[in-house]
Amino acid sequence: MKRRLPAEWEKQSAVQLTFPHKNSDWAPYIEQVIPCFIAIAESISQFQKVLIVCDNLSEVKSYLQHIPEEQILFVEIPSNDTWARDHGAITIEEDGDLTLLDFIFNGWGLKFAADKDNLINYQLFEKEIFKTNALFKVGMVLEGGGIESDGKGIIMTTSACQLSPNRNPHLNTDDIEENFKELFGAEKVLWLNHGYLAGDDTDSHIDTLARFCNEQTIAYVKCKDEKDEHFEELKAMEDELKSFTNLNNIPYQLVELPMPDACYDEEGKRIPATYANFTIINEAVLVPIYGVQQDEEALSIIQTIFPDRKVIGINCFPLILQHGSLHCVTMQYPEGVI
Repeated sequence: MKRRLPAEWEKQSAVQLTFPHKNSDWAPYIEQVIPCFIAIAESISQFQKVLIVCDNLSEVKSYLQHIPEEQILFVEIPSNDTWARDHGAITIEEDGDLTLLDFIFNGWGLKFAADKDNLINYQLFEKEIFKTNALFKVGMVLEGGGIESDGKGIIMTTSACQLSPNRNPHLNTDDIEENFKELFGAEKVLWLNHGYLAGDDTDSHIDTLARFCNEQTIAYVKCKDEKDEHFEELKAMEDELKSFTNLNNIPYQLVELPMPDACYDEEGKRIPATYANFTIINEAVLVPIYGVQQDEEALSIIQTIFPDRKVIGINCFPLILQHGSLHCVTMQYPEGVI
């Protein structure tokens, strides 16, 4: 059996959250964001274990005391921030064995401090949180939010992120494709050269724009307002998605996700609200909502994509105040890892 990067919809053992604290960029919003994390943790715990990385064990335990003890695992580790999708370990499968890849996390191209976050995976491994005995340090900057896998050898990503000069300036497109083939067993890499969200710090992570929902289906952000600043770029992205084919050269079934009404922070700057940033867990899909009129439509559409899973909306407006959303704060580990 060759190496592969499991799809998110495959059976999971746990989901990691790295909990916010007042000694981080969350300081101005800590009262707003804690209830959001509690809601995410409680929702995940209904279906599988939650791994909580936190800087103050007693404090965070008090927030999550309603979660059954067998459904939660606390680990006290210092952190800069909360974006577990991007600093969390990425699990690959090879010959039935699971290995964790620990990429370099440098704060999305040196935008923010990441010295503590970059050490979390190693510390989890040292504390024997992972069942697998293999943690492989990769000398490449990569965030989990920057790649999508269908579990069958196709990786979808964006050129704006992967070719960002402060991530891997020594690597070009061909180099990155070769790395994806070696590291993930990729047989094909689908590159989006268009698409962005205002206020996004990640240089257009794929998980804010377009997502594999199964091997045949991609859900993506559709902007219908010609006056919106995103219209042209997201239309160009849609055209690229229409040209994508799987390993059998069959086009994907594309499902439009609505563009939420524009959301702004207290300074009037637009922040990156997107329904594409959902998280697939065992028997459920957690969907970010923002208190806008498109929320119900988005939940309904995602329910049609995942008819056998419970769709749960979670108010993630507090998360986009720090320029990320629900998928960005979660990292799943396949069955057998935790």
